[in-house]
This record gives sequence, structure tokens and C-alpha cells, in this order.
Amino acid sequence: MQQTDTKTESAPQPAGRPRSKRWWLWLVLFCLVAGGAIVFWKMRSPAASSGAAPPGAKGPSLPTPVVVAAVRKGELNLYLTGLGSVTPLNTVTVRSRVDGQLMSVHFREGQNVVKGSLLAVIDPRPFQVLLTQAEGQMARDREQLNNARLDLERYRLLWKQDSIPRQQLDTQEALVRQYEGAVKIDQGQLDSANLQLTYSRITAPLSGRVGLRLVDPGNMVHAADAGGLLTITQLQPISVIFPLPEDNLPQLLLKMKGGRLTVDAFDREMKLKLATGELTTLDNQIDPATGTVKLKAAFANGGGELFPNQFVNARLLLEVKKESLIVPVAALQRSPQGSFVFVLKPDKTVAMRPVKSGVTQGGEAAILEGLAAGEQVVVDGGERLRDGAKVEVKEREKGENKGAKMGEGKAPKPAGEPVGRPSGRPR
Repeated sequence: MQQTDTKTESAPQPAGRPRSKRWWLWLVLFCLVAGGAIVFWKMRSPAASSGAAPPGAKGPSLPTPVVVAAVRKGELNLYLTGLGSVTPLNTVTVRSRVDGQLMSVHFREGQNVVKGSLLAVIDPRPFQVLLTQAEGQMARDREQLNNARLDLERYRLLWKQDSIPRQQLDTQEALVRQYEGAVKIDQGQLDSANLQLTYSRITAPLSGRVGLRLVDPGNMVHAADAGGLLTITQLQPISVIFPLPEDNLPQLLLKMKGGRLTVDAFDREMKLKLATGELTTLDNQIDPATGTVKLKAAFANGGGELFPNQFVNARLLLEVKKESLIVPVAALQRSPQGSFVFVLKPDKTVAMRPVKSGVTQGGEAAILEGLAAGEQVVVDGGERLRDGAKVEVKEREKGENKGAKMGEGKAPKPAGEPVGRPSGRPR
């Protein structure tokens, strides 16, 4: 019995199997620990780097910074704007009306001249010779006429005395009439010579600005020359022609019956007002290619602010809406139910209020219903708000448009958007 037990206890074990099982256990345990560490690091790292609270945690809500403006009551000007060009009322190409040598010019390029001032002189000597010849011919024929009239009186007396036949008297009367015709021809030649001599001195046909000189002194000029000597453009007054959409035509015709309409001319960027004039007329037909009608406005142009063929933005004052509630266009927001604004309440929260808006002009809109004068509306930051949200009012930056500050005085408005479809560039 003792031997048997001893053999059983000392029986040899299979080599290598326990070690294989322990190796796989350690490998699985290492993979689980590594995977858990990676998952924990990925979840921990974004939260730590962004400083955000863990999911489900609720922190205090901060007020939203906004800019507000007061609803004001005042006048809202409605404008129609079109891109036009400055067109002179009169432009003249000065040409010679006689043939001859250009002796001298009496103007400077770019000079403003008045009507009747001397511009150039063409050699007058050939016309003075013609004038002398015409005067001599006139003197000769006039004396012949006087002599024929004296003979006619004698022949009449002799005919009454029955001393000459009737045929001789009739012949003398015809001779007198011939000399009278010759004197008329001489008078015409004399007037023509005087006219040619007058044409040798070229004067300004109108007041305006002289362009560049086209012919130098010493050259021969002819009445048939196409280029002329110079051009004169009238600058005072001057006009601006600009198009407007045909949709505005009925309203425009109605306003024209009520009185004069004011037109302002601005530069291309609509920043600088160049001049102020009034609407004079409009074209008699609509351009079918662009769907616009051309309008013409007159400007005094006393300081030469407008220059021919200059492109300007013409802004026509169509109507003045008085006693209107006005807010910046930026305060209006849209929803499927209509327009609304955020109104600032005394407790520094905002309330969403539906409104009914009217016309808009120059960054401002008229409110027909929903607001009262003096209320504060949000004009910047409203896209992040909801009804009842807390806000923090901040001042508007200096670089922003001051015209939108309703609390201040009425600021000069830039040109507004045209009513109807925009007009194209004039061709």
C-alpha cells in the first residue's frame, strides 16, 4: 500500500501544457486593458482639450450680445434710382463758312466762351476785293438809272406835246426798269461780299466750353471740310438721361402731374452727391429690349460738377412718407408666418413680436403694425435669439452705418433700392 501511494504521487506531469494556458490568459488580459485605456483616452482627451462639461451637465446660460436701435417716427423718402449719363443740351462743331487761309485763333483749348466772342480769323483780303468791285458796279448802274429816269421825264413831256412817238416813250420806260433790275443785282452782290467778309471772322454760336483745336493757324480751310475747327459744348445748364423700369411708369406719371420732382446726381459708388436738379421730361416710348423708359433731368451745373458723357447715378425723389414708424432693415426677420422683430424688454430679455412692414428705402423700413415709437429692437445678433432670451446690449461700432441708429438725428441716407426691377446701363 505504501508503494502504490508513493508511485501515484510521484507520477510525472505532461510538460508544457500549463505554460501554454497561462500565456493566452495574459495576452487576453493585456488586450482588454489596452483597449480600455484607448477608449478612456479618446473620451477624456476632447473633453479636456475643449474644456466642455461632460454630457448631461447643465451650466449657467450667458446673455447674448446684441445691438439695438430705437423705433422712430419721421419722414421716409422713396427714391427711384437709375444709372444714367450726363448729356449736354447743345454741342456745336464750329466750321468755316468760306474758303481761305486761317490767319489766327483767339481761344484757348478748354476755355469757356460766351456767345458772339471772336474765335478765329480767316484771311479777309479776297473778300474785301470783292466788296470793292461790288460797290463800283453798284455806283455805275445807279448813275445809269438816274440818267434813264431823267430821259424818261423828258420823253413824257415831249409825248404830251406830240413831239415823239409812243414807241420811243415805251422804250425809255423799259430801259429804266432794266437799270432798276441791274441795281438790285448789284445790291445782292454787295450784300454777298459783305457777308463773306463777315464770315471771315468766326464767332461763338453759343456759350460753352471749347474743346481741342482741330486746325492750326496757317492752314487752308474750306466750307466743305467735315472736321471743322473746334467744338463747343454747353455746360450750363446740362442734363442727365437715365432709364427706369416700365413698372414704375404709372406711379411716375401720376407724381409728375402733381408738381416738379427732384433728381440728385451721385457718383458711381453712390457716396458723393454731385448736383441737384429737377425732372423735365421722359421719352415717348419704352425700350422693348430692356423694358425701361428714359427720363431727362436738368441741372444748373453752376460749379461744373457734371461733365458731358459722365456716368452718374440719378436718384429721383418719388414720394415722402410722413409720420412713419421707421426701423433699420436689419431688424426685420422672416418666418413662415411673416415678418417679426425682437423687442428689448426692461429686464434685458427680448420678445419676438410679429410686425407688418411697408416700403423699404436706404437701409430703413416703414412699420405699419406691431411697434410703437421709442421701443428698442435688435438690429445685430438676432439670428442667435429666441423668445425670452437674455441679452447684453453693446454699442454699435464706429465703422458701421450711422444712418441705422434710430436714436440719433436723421442721418443722410444713401440711395435706396429702386422700386420694381433694377434698370440696366444705358446704351
